[in-house]
Amino acid sequence: MEYRRFGKSGLQVPVLSFGTATFGGQGDFFKAWGQTDVKEARRLVDICLEAGLNFFDTANGYSKGQSEEILGETLKGRRNEVLISTKATFATGEGPNDQGSSRLHLLKACEDSLRRLRVDHIDLYHMHGFDSHTPVEETLSVLDDLVRSGKVRYIACSNFSGWHLMKSLSVSERYGWSRYVGHQAYYSLVGREYEWELMPLASDQGVGTMVWSPLAGGALSGKIRRDRPAPKESRLGQITFVSYEDEQLHRVVDALELIARERDKTVPQVALNWVLRRPTVTNVVVGARNEEQLRQNLGALGWELTPEEIARLDQASEPRVLYPYWHQRGFPRLTPSLNDL
Repeated sequence: MEYRRFGKSGLQVPVLSFGTATFGGQGDFFKAWGQTDVKEARRLVDICLEAGLNFFDTANGYSKGQSEEILGETLKGRRNEVLISTKATFATGEGPNDQGSSRLHLLKACEDSLRRLRVDHIDLYHMHGFDSHTPVEETLSVLDDLVRSGKVRYIACSNFSGWHLMKSLSVSERYGWSRYVGHQAYYSLVGREYEWELMPLASDQGVGTMVWSPLAGGALSGKIRRDRPAPKESRLGQITFVSYEDEQLHRVVDALELIARERDKTVPQVALNWVLRRPTVTNVVVGARNEEQLRQNLGALGWELTPEEIARLDQASEPRVLYPYWHQRGFPRLTPSLNDL
C-alpha cells in the first residue's frame, strides 16, 4: 500500500480509504446504496486491513448515524491500527440547531460521533458542506477547540467552493487556529470541474484532496454501455447524485474499455488509477457492497497508467470549459497547466 502525506500536515494516509456509506441502509437513499450489516462490514474491514488499507471514511448523516455505529462495532479492539474520518454539518434532526457548522451543533455532533464510533478521538473531522449562515470564525474557532481538547486530530472540509476554502484558510492563519489539511471533493473522468479552481488552490495552499465518488456514482463501473443503460431496479437506476452528459460518459467508457483490455484490467481499475495519478490527490475513497467489489477496487493499486494512456483518457474526458477558465487558458505563459501543479 502506498502512503502519501496529507497536505501540509505530518499525517501519512494510504492512497485508498474505504467509504462506509453502504453500512446500515437506513432511509430510501441509503437503502438503495447498500445495506451492509455488522457481519458483512467486519469481513470488508478485515480485507482492507489485510491489504494495508487502514483508513475508514464515514459521516454522521450516513443512514441516520448507523454507518458510524457499524464501523465502530467492527473496529473494536483495533482502534490503534486505523485512521477514522467522519463528518458533520448536514441535518441530524428537525430542530433549527440540528444542522450547520455552529458551535452549538458541532460540539454535540462531535460528541455523538465519538459515542457511535466508540472512540475517544477522531483522526480527520470534515465539515461536510459549507454553512453560509454561520461565521467562518465561529466554525474554525470551535474546530480549533476540538483539536486542542484532543477529541479531533486534524480538520478538513468537503464540497467547498474555491472562495469557501480560501477564506477559511485565511481566517485560520489570521488567528493561529488549526487549518483545513484536506478537502474531500468529487472528481472523476466524467466530472473534472475540480481541476478549474480547486486543484490549483490545493496545490498553492498545500491542501490534500480526498476524492469521493471516483467512479461517478457507479457510472464508470463498466456496467453502462451505449447499448446498455442502467436497469431501473439497480442502484444506478435509482440513485443519481452526480451529473454527466451521456455522450461524454460513453466516450470515456469506450476509452476505458480499450485500455482495460490492453492492460488486462477492469474498467473501474483503470478509472481509479487515472484519479490516483492526478495532481494534489492524496487519497481516493472507494466503497463496496461486497467482497468482490472491494477486491476489484484494490486492484487499482500496484501498477500505473502510461503517459500515453493518461493522454487518451484526458482527451476522451475533456469537459466544456466555463468562463473565466477558457479565457485564462488562452494565455498559457500566465496560467500553469496541470503538469505544472
